[in-house]
Amino acid sequence: MARFNTIDDLDMDGKVVLTRVDLNVPVENGQVTDATRIAKIVPTLKDIQGRGGIPVLLAHFDRPKGKRVDAMSLRQIVPALEAALGQQVGFADEAIGGAAKRAVAELQKGDVLLLENTRFYPGEEANDPTFVASLAALGEVYVNDAFSAAHRAHGSTEGLARLMPSAAGRLMEAELNALDAALGNPQRPVVAVVGGAKVSTKLELLSNLIEKVEHLVIGGGMANTFLVAQGIEVGKSLAERDMADTARSILDKAQAAGCTIHLPVDVVVAREFKANADSSVVPANACPADAMILDAGPETVARIGEVFAQCRTLLWNGPLGAFEIQPFDAATNAAAAAAAKLTCDGRLVSVAGGGDTVAALNKAGAADDFTFISTAGGAFLEWMEGKDLPGVAALADVRSG
Repeated sequence: MARFNTIDDLDMDGKVVLTRVDLNVPVENGQVTDATRIAKIVPTLKDIQGRGGIPVLLAHFDRPKGKRVDAMSLRQIVPALEAALGQQVGFADEAIGGAAKRAVAELQKGDVLLLENTRFYPGEEANDPTFVASLAALGEVYVNDAFSAAHRAHGSTEGLARLMPSAAGRLMEAELNALDAALGNPQRPVVAVVGGAKVSTKLELLSNLIEKVEHLVIGGGMANTFLVAQGIEVGKSLAERDMADTARSILDKAQAAGCTIHLPVDVVVAREFKANADSSVVPANACPADAMILDAGPETVARIGEVFAQCRTLLWNGPLGAFEIQPFDAATNAAAAAAAKLTCDGRLVSVAGGGDTVAALNKAGAADDFTFISTAGGAFLEWMEGKDLPGVAALADVRSG
């Protein structure tokens, strides 16, 4: 991984630090309902203040498409931000222009200012040089702490890094180091768990992983498609039958690359998709015609645990079954517990990410014991697919340029 600046590399004493953060949090009736993302940026902001810098926060909220939409104003985030930081936070109802300039001019050491939603301006998503220059004029150095937006080549995520002395914030730094440990320069062997509903949405991910890991565990509805590709009937299960040729191609490529793909050997089937539906465990090739596969079976989980125990690094994206409802969360819960124990024992570096993944590992009570849980969503997936992330590349280019 290319070297990038961190906060330790920047002189920020007495300087306005334009700090890109992720404040795209769930809001109902003007109230933040989950402040997890806000809590994660606090160490960066405190660190900037501790070095004499004055954080001016740049963020987007929702998709206003370049227009001012009152319901998408960042003003409603201020109370949650103040609660997390334990101090007052100023707010400017513009991201550029006179109101923003005046608010910045009044700042003192110890202050924090939040600017209005950067996506209220068409220049943000267009990465327009004039818009970027207007943002840059507000500060003296730039810190990007929003890995979750790093897959977007926008003004506040990529453009600013090329105009100003720039660095990764602590959350971005932790994310990049964790991802490097998982795929960039991992301890081997490496196992990846990929679950979810559809193979079609994860083709690039699977193609990249089979070149980089020794073991690939496939779960969820995706596994059914691979079973169909091997001539196994899966009854009424979710499966993309039109992707059978693609699945066979992936199996062939994995074999050529020396990557072992692990599919379910037993499955949990039911005739209804509802909580506590009558269910039974059958061999993977014995799903009744009127039933559907909703989870991996206990023998499959035991084999997954054995693979984890043989490996030094785990990368996890997606649940093994319909984890939202019991009893079809059992395989995900058990495999997560096995990974968590190996991590706690110092035998496994475990990195996980993606929306359903975070929810599933939290539900399993295993998330806190993983080495790193990414909340970045799309950026995490694009990184797993082997794509360059513009916001990260810009930081690295500035360092080497």
